Amino acid sequence: MTDFYIVVTGNSPPHLRALSEGARLAMKERGVVPHGASGVPESGWMALDFVDVIIHIFEKKAREYYAIEDLWQGCPRVE
Repeated sequence: MTDFYIVVTGNSPPHLRALSEGARLAMKERGVVPHGASGVPESGWMALDFVDVIIHIFEKKAREYYAIEDLWQGCPRVE
């Protein structure tokens, strides 16, 4: 489905927004635009789909609750 999942934690809705915009800008500089996006900062979770890379941006409580890292327990991790 994808080559990489990136999971990050933000501290607040404005921080989630800034992380999302920073990711979009960094990818755009490399000629890559998102295929799709979900969530809003106020929900505590956002996702950006760049096809080969999917970025999940969570607030701390939402990241702990969903624990999506557990879905890929057998996959190599890069800290």
